[in-house]
Amino acid sequence: MALIILIIVVVLVVALIGFGIVGFNKLRRADIAAQEALGGIDVQLTRRADLIPNLVNTVKGYATHEREVFEEVTAARAGLRQAAQGGSVEQKSAAEARLDGALGRLFAVAENYPDLKASANFTQLQSELSDTENKLSFARQFYNDAVARLNNLVHTIPWMFFTGWAGVKAREFYRAPEGHAEPPQVQF
Repeated sequence: MALIILIIVVVLVVALIGFGIVGFNKLRRADIAAQEALGGIDVQLTRRADLIPNLVNTVKGYATHEREVFEEVTAARAGLRQAAQGGSVEQKSAAEARLDGALGRLFAVAENYPDLKASANFTQLQSELSDTENKLSFARQFYNDAVARLNNLVHTIPWMFFTGWAGVKAREFYRAPEGHAEPPQVQF
C-alpha cells in the first residue's frame, strides 16, 4: 500500500513539473512571438524611413524653395529611425504620426508641380512607399495578433500562475495615433 501511495505521489510530482514546464514554455513562446512581431514593425518603419531621402531629393529637384517642408520630413524621418531602433510601442506610433504629417505636406507641395507628378522616379518612389504602408499595416496587425495571444495567456488560468516564473507580462497593443489610423490619401 505504501508503494502505491509513493508511486501516486511521484506521478503527481512528475505531472506537476511537466505542467510547469509546458506553462513556462507556452508563455515564453508567446512572448517571443510578440517580440518578433514588433521587430517586423521596426523593419517596415526602417524601410519607410529609408525611402524618404529619395522621395525628398526627387521633390527637391522641382521645388527648391520648400525648405521648411524638407527639414520637417528629414527631422520626422530621423525620429522614426530612432524609434524603430528601440523605442517603445508608443514612441514608434508617435514617430510614425509625425512622419505621416510631414509626408502629407511633402505630397501637397508635389501637387503644385505637374512635371514632378509625371516623373517616373517620383511615381516609383510613391509606389514603393504605398507598398511599404501596406506591409506596415500588416506588420501592425500581426503584432497585435501576437500580443492578443500573449495577453490571453497572461490573464487566464492556469497560465497566469506561471507569468512571474517565466518573466512574461502583458504587452501593449500598437495603436495608431488619433487621426492616423490610415495612411494619408494623396491624389495626383
